[in-house]
Amino acid sequence: MPSQLPRLPGRANNLLTTGGPGSTNCSSSTPHQLSFVSPSSSRSLSFQSNSTSRATNLQTFFKQPRSQIANMSTTIMPATGGHNEACCNIPPVVASGYTPKGSYEQLGGLKTYVTGPAEATKGLVMIYDAFAYVEQTLQGADILAASDARKYKVFMPDWFKGDPISAELFPPDTEEKQHKPEHRPHTVAAALPDYVKALRKANPHIQELGIVGFCWGGKVVSLVTSAETNPFTIAAVAHPAMVDPSEADKISVPYILLASQEEPVDTVKEFQDNLRVSNHVEMFSDQVHGWMAARGDLSNPRVREQYIRGYRTILQFFREHWGS
Repeated sequence: MPSQLPRLPGRANNLLTTGGPGSTNCSSSTPHQLSFVSPSSSRSLSFQSNSTSRATNLQTFFKQPRSQIANMSTTIMPATGGHNEACCNIPPVVASGYTPKGSYEQLGGLKTYVTGPAEATKGLVMIYDAFAYVEQTLQGADILAASDARKYKVFMPDWFKGDPISAELFPPDTEEKQHKPEHRPHTVAAALPDYVKALRKANPHIQELGIVGFCWGGKVVSLVTSAETNPFTIAAVAHPAMVDPSEADKISVPYILLASQEEPVDTVKEFQDNLRVSNHVEMFSDQVHGWMAARGDLSNPRVREQYIRGYRTILQFFREHWGS
């Protein structure tokens, strides 16, 4: 493994992206036009969006009441991979035998993996996938904590309390497969506000919190950020399970969604069309569900490349849409 990874030129074969004002990682395109990049050629296949576009001022976004949060302009464009290397210095990714950089603490009655600098004023609550604590997800938490010019303190609670969803029930794409109450996304989403209170009490220097979720955890993120009790300022999901477009118009914070080849494109597009906030939605069409978490085969160069690009994309979105 080289000591430093090269700049990544890779991009998803099919791409669905919504960029708000100030986006720097996308090429220009005509607003309201959706383009998918064909895997077999460089030409784009375009059709018109029915979504209504409204401008919003990101500087005052967080101060607006829910009723005044407006749609962002919808622009779909090919990826360029042009993330700022200075602000996303992701260290070499370890394919196996990763040694986590953080430690475990008790927060809100839950074992919690904590990583990142003590002086960080912004925190991230990370919701793992159905397999709980695995090397790929722990490594992802460490990447989010320390790879950007702005450092984050990351908290990953063990909602399953040492009893993750069994392999026989994978994928956990229906509530019926989550037979235990603690395995249900609605249960965790309802418990998150109290967990955040305990987290803030133990970490008074944390001024704002974002949330990141994978697979099963992506559903938790959608539920909590669409609730009136949402305690988070920004949200990110990767290969989310049980995508429900009806939740999207209630989401009140900037939102990034990175989808795999296994999430239905039409459902992801409908979810995107319903979002009324600044957002970035992107299809990684050659990656399996779980490539940024437990199912990511980091010994495969292409998977490792897209694993890195996924985390880099999230960090770039946070940098652009989460205050100073």
